[in-house]
Amino acid sequence: MKMKNRIKHNLKNGWLPFFSMIFFAGIMLSPFSTGCNEKNHGFATAAESNPLLKSEAVNGALALQQAFREIHREVNPAVVRIETEQTVELPRHPFFSDPMFRKFFGVPEESQKQKRQGLGSGFVISTDGYIVTNHHVIKGADKIMVNMISGKSYEAKVIGSDSVSDIALIKMEAAKNLKTVHIGDSDSIEVGDFAIAIGNPFGLTSTFTSGVISSKGQDINTADGIPRIQTDAAINPGNSGGPLLNLKGEVIGINQMIYSQSGGSVGIGFAIPMNYAVEVLERLKEGKELKPGYIGVSVNPDVTEEQLKELKLFGKTGLLVAQVVIGSPAWKAGVRPYDFITHIDEKKADKFSVLKSAVIRKGVGGKIKLDLLSDGKKKTVTITVSQMPQGYR
Repeated sequence: MKMKNRIKHNLKNGWLPFFSMIFFAGIMLSPFSTGCNEKNHGFATAAESNPLLKSEAVNGALALQQAFREIHREVNPAVVRIETEQTVELPRHPFFSDPMFRKFFGVPEESQKQKRQGLGSGFVISTDGYIVTNHHVIKGADKIMVNMISGKSYEAKVIGSDSVSDIALIKMEAAKNLKTVHIGDSDSIEVGDFAIAIGNPFGLTSTFTSGVISSKGQDINTADGIPRIQTDAAINPGNSGGPLLNLKGEVIGINQMIYSQSGGSVGIGFAIPMNYAVEVLERLKEGKELKPGYIGVSVNPDVTEEQLKELKLFGKTGLLVAQVVIGSPAWKAGVRPYDFITHIDEKKADKFSVLKSAVIRKGVGGKIKLDLLSDGKKKTVTITVSQMPQGYR
């Protein structure tokens, strides 16, 4: 009886309010409470109610994002990491040139050698293992290892390498059924087009960066004289030899170099145009020696409508000759400044790369046919390509 009365006393004097508080708190915290959004746990509104999903601008951006994803999935398996190993001799300090000093300090007679490692990128252009990269990536290498995104590694050999164009072709002998890139038309690009770089900057694997074409004919005083594609897509050490892509996932250039005072990307990167590179690669694959061709003519890439009117060439398509080196093959053939080239080997001379490709394709000793307008009169000349003078390289 005493226990029963004690319980009644406790309920009456304090426990009842306590149990009541627990009961009501349980209701408030219950997951079945109608005050809680069941779908998103009460933290935010449901994703389906986001008004931005109805925005055409947002959906357009999402479509571009999806395009980037698909490009990466399609191209990344064909982009490779290239690791090189080279043996170099360390310079001996002049102090140890004397045999007596070498003997006293225990310096070996033979020169000291050291292994030096390098890193770059490349991309597969054939299912049986041909890979494109830069000449400077594999220059002087004793051993070249190609690492695929799949995790497989292959040793590669150099098929051909050209220091002037900075293009190299290597091959993995044991590889087969490889994923390849798609080659695009670098002449069709325009400033403002999207540009994508995939490579291995600073040793990182399969990095994807994007930007735009900043310039499609940037003269950076390279030995081959070919204007480079400029892009603000981030290119850094290790990206060399990797592909520059358009929004179709096609290779339009070989990433080559950057302008930078810090050593890292500042948004000024350069790529070798793919149309030009294909001409070089074909010759490298055939084992032909690449002697730089020369005809001694330069053209004006930015002719205004006013200039064309003055020269009575308005509405015409072609290349306006800016300079001709006296005594050069072009001079000997009769080409003069202000001549207007309309056709090169029967092809329309609508871009400078058409002329440069003809020089590369024909090689030293080859002949190039030019159709010209000279002082308003039609003229056809044949130029014999000579070897580039040493001072021009």
